Amino acid sequence: MKLLLIPLLAFILPSCAQVEQDDQKPHLGTTPPTPNSLILASIKTMPQGKGYAAAQKDVDRLAANVSLQDRHFKQDLNRIGPTFCSGATYLVFLRTIERLGPLSNLSEKSLARFANLGVQDGEGIFGRWNANGPGTAKLFADLNCGVNFTSYAHARAGDFLKMWWTEAIGAKERGHLVIYLSQTPTTLTYWSANQPGGYGTKTVEKSKIKHHLFSRFTMPKNLSQANSLSPKDPFLADMLRKDFTWAQVVQKCRVQTTP
Repeated sequence: MKLLLIPLLAFILPSCAQVEQDDQKPHLGTTPPTPNSLILASIKTMPQGKGYAAAQKDVDRLAANVSLQDRHFKQDLNRIGPTFCSGATYLVFLRTIERLGPLSNLSEKSLARFANLGVQDGEGIFGRWNANGPGTAKLFADLNCGVNFTSYAHARAGDFLKMWWTEAIGAKERGHLVIYLSQTPTTLTYWSANQPGGYGTKTVEKSKIKHHLFSRFTMPKNLSQANSLSPKDPFLADMLRKDFTWAQVVQKCRVQTTP
């Protein structure tokens, strides 16, 4: 299975430092929770284990068992069975959107587009998320719904994280899409569908990671721009058969690379 913001204007996207400060503000009274906290809450609703599988039949089975019913993303996890990293993290993303409720400001048409997993890499919403390369980061950049950055110091639990195990990006890459949980000076701990066990947490040495890219979901209301996306993202679709550079990823996804 193929996998898997310097902001344009400062007033459009907050800097990582600003987001970091906002995440640490106490949530009192009716102040809504942060998207990161909703992502972490959604992880707690996921099962443990179930195995890892990433063949096309596993992608098809995932797509066949996710649907929209009465504005609810129905996920039949028993029928989905073993799955893969981008599939697991997308299921959490859908659960997070549901927890946002009115904050996501999504029409029925937009919700249906998020629920459609029967697409090719680079197509629709899930096809972007599921593409090789920086699928989640490119989607967040295009929807203007989050920030993409590389600083370990700015990472917060609940950030999405794409890791590359080799220098290759695109057709020859080996990568993993996860949800960041914590770190030490030398290790990262994250949640995803991991080999071989499936859903759960895992810790890896930072030294094994050649490239990494955090994506923080910060502006739920901009998910409403989903219907303005083109049916296909050529940059992500080409990841199936072409090689790309880290510089291209940084430029296309408006990545903040400041330490």
